[in-house]
Amino acid sequence: MPKTPPKKDIRKLDMGSLGRVIKLLFKYYPVMMPVVIVCIVLSAAVSSIPAIFQQRIIALITKHLGSAEYLAGDYAAAWNNAKGEIFKVIIILGALYIISIILITLYTQLMAYITQGYLSKLRIEMFGGMQNLPIKYFDQNKHGDIMSYYTNDIDTLRQLISQSLPHLVQSFIIVMTVFFIMIYYSVWMTLLILLGVVFMFYVSKKMGGGSAKFFIRQQASIAKTEGFAQEMMNGQKVIKVFCHEDKVQEEFDKVNNELYEDSRRAHAYANGLGPIIINIGNVLYVLAALIGGLLIVLKAPNLSLSGMAFNISILVPFLNMTKQFTGNINQVSQQLNSIIMALAGSKRIFELIDQKPEEDSGKVTLVNAIIDEDGNITESKTHTGKWAWKHPHGDGTLTYTELKGDVQMVDVDFSYVEGKQVLYDVSVYANPGQKVAFVGATGAGKTTITNLINRFYDIEDGKIRYDGININKIKKADLRRSLGLVLQETNLFTGTVMENIRYGNLDATDEECIEAARMVGAHGFISHLPDGYNTMLSNNGSNFSQGQRQLLSIARAAVANPPVMIMDEATSSIDTRTESIVQRGMDKLMEGRTVFVIAHRLSTVMNSDVIMVLEKGRIIERGNHEQLIEKKGTYYQLYTGAFELE
Repeated sequence: MPKTPPKKDIRKLDMGSLGRVIKLLFKYYPVMMPVVIVCIVLSAAVSSIPAIFQQRIIALITKHLGSAEYLAGDYAAAWNNAKGEIFKVIIILGALYIISIILITLYTQLMAYITQGYLSKLRIEMFGGMQNLPIKYFDQNKHGDIMSYYTNDIDTLRQLISQSLPHLVQSFIIVMTVFFIMIYYSVWMTLLILLGVVFMFYVSKKMGGGSAKFFIRQQASIAKTEGFAQEMMNGQKVIKVFCHEDKVQEEFDKVNNELYEDSRRAHAYANGLGPIIINIGNVLYVLAALIGGLLIVLKAPNLSLSGMAFNISILVPFLNMTKQFTGNINQVSQQLNSIIMALAGSKRIFELIDQKPEEDSGKVTLVNAIIDEDGNITESKTHTGKWAWKHPHGDGTLTYTELKGDVQMVDVDFSYVEGKQVLYDVSVYANPGQKVAFVGATGAGKTTITNLINRFYDIEDGKIRYDGININKIKKADLRRSLGLVLQETNLFTGTVMENIRYGNLDATDEECIEAARMVGAHGFISHLPDGYNTMLSNNGSNFSQGQRQLLSIARAAVANPPVMIMDEATSSIDTRTESIVQRGMDKLMEGRTVFVIAHRLSTVMNSDVIMVLEKGRIIERGNHEQLIEKKGTYYQLYTGAFELE
């Protein structure tokens, strides 16, 4: 089983990711976000001021309890004198609450729209960026781990945007508003509350730090677990054939236990923080009531912006403000979990978005061409069946070179990993219309050569020329458009048979797709399918045989009609009878094209114009079948069975 790489002990949150998330929110929704913030601020401010009205009502009641009417026992008259002022305060407060409800409803609905839109736009940006990444990235990263960016990591941002950020803004406004109201009524009592809040922040920092470390680890562990599970699902047949179920279970248990341990520790810190903060708030409430009562009893002088003496009309709302103050701090602490997870998730997302795209400095493009009898080339806006390379020059002029399929590799050296060379001084000359075959053991460098022609990787030394043009000067998309590729491992997509064939040329008509299928011998089995060319494929065409999938893959290359074809073990997974059918179609497909063939079966390459025998990254023999047989070297020994490729 593959070894699990050592886990990085990540201890610090990337706060820059939070700033980037917020920046993108305003970029995507430059009008809605300010509206949301205004609604949150106003609703939070309304939620902060009941203490003022409470103080006013208690003061009015206290005032009228000492009135002459009340003391004389005329309670009705006392109430008549007081009710106008009391009702006025209540009506104003009620109106403010109604406004607050409207504002909250508005911003929650807007945030629901913004959140889903934001995630949709971010997924589009992620996927678009991923399309521009080099093949090397996908070779070096597990596909399950990459999928985790689009599922778990994206979902952490949903919680952050829809709930955590609005609650943070709301709590901040409430805390600040309540703080100034407290200062207005009593500086001494405010200082007492601040001492308790400082202790709350200290506890939150200590416990939140531990929580952050393990929440970050948890996100990485989730990605690792998903990657492992996907890899094992793809390899179920191999696992069962070799009876590795117990070993796979053991490996999964290790990965799953890491996820369990990281999640357990993260939530142990997170779940403990809330109750602790709540109880600190309760203790602070009791202390405020005790000290406030003593200040009233002792008639201590009050230091405040209001200039009012400290009395029961201030103490009662002050106690409520204490609960409100500490309650909102607790709200913030409760949001720390989702914020930490979102920071971990966003860091991974932005790492994907920030991956360096595939470099492409080429300026030569592929265009439809009209070529007259004298060889003069003009560009055509419509499909002509002829192609040319379009060269822009510094002086603004354009020149054209006919696409013939002349491919040359001269003294090429290459390494996938620095210090571990794969190809040594490889030279390949393929004239237009030639069939060039590569033969050699696994790891000899056959597929690497075709990867370099496609510029999936760039060479370290040497030159590769296409129709006399250095391929570094050709735009990669145009270079690859001129090359047809059929791999040993087929990749079919969810859709109909017709759509999978048309994948080679999205502009192809149904008739052209059917003709391509006829050419490679796929039309026969397609015609016998329940829905013919409209038969749906799913799960990489798992309901088809390997040979049928390969025929569809070859038909897809045929409909692209490229001048150069690369066949990488295209028939190795097909039975002998099917191979003969495919080979006839391939021979017809290869007519007039430059073709590179990689094969283990020598019967596939015998009719090649040039056969190159590779060994450990070097070309040790070259020539046609008869010439190599006459040399009685490595190819001869392979052909006569003296030794095998492997």
